[in-house]
Amino acid sequence: MASKSKKKKPGSNTIAQNRRARFDFHIEEKMEAGLALQGWEVKSLREGKGQLTDSYVIFKNGEAWLLGSQIQPLISASTHFVTDPTRTRKLLLHRKEISRLQDATEQKGHTIVALSLYWKQHMVKCEIAIAKGKKMHDKRDTEKQRDWNRQKSRVMRAR
Repeated sequence: MASKSKKKKPGSNTIAQNRRARFDFHIEEKMEAGLALQGWEVKSLREGKGQLTDSYVIFKNGEAWLLGSQIQPLISASTHFVTDPTRTRKLLLHRKEISRLQDATEQKGHTIVALSLYWKQHMVKCEIAIAKGKKMHDKRDTEKQRDWNRQKSRVMRAR
């Protein structure tokens, strides 16, 4: 009997992360959403050419749309049609989830930001979050806490 050889999985399914969002916002609730993409966008994401900095979610006609994300087209894959790397992309959510997100954004200071893009099986998913903006002193506290944790780990390693 011959045993089946297993394919090696890549180290991470993450395509792109929005690290700036975790610095600028208090993350309150996370949610997973599908993303409606064109064929050239999927090929570009397989090559890791996606970016989420300054991306957020808006609502039009009862639908959720991702604004500000960039997917750079591959030269070889997008030769015969016009590509727009910064187009608005539709988020695939249930109606109840969309209404809950809309209610959250109507509260003062809340917004919906995209945290990461990742592969789930063969589909691209977007992790979005209900977030509240941080004040400048909150950002300084975050930096102080991060520095303290770094120093603490150095002291513990030295022992």
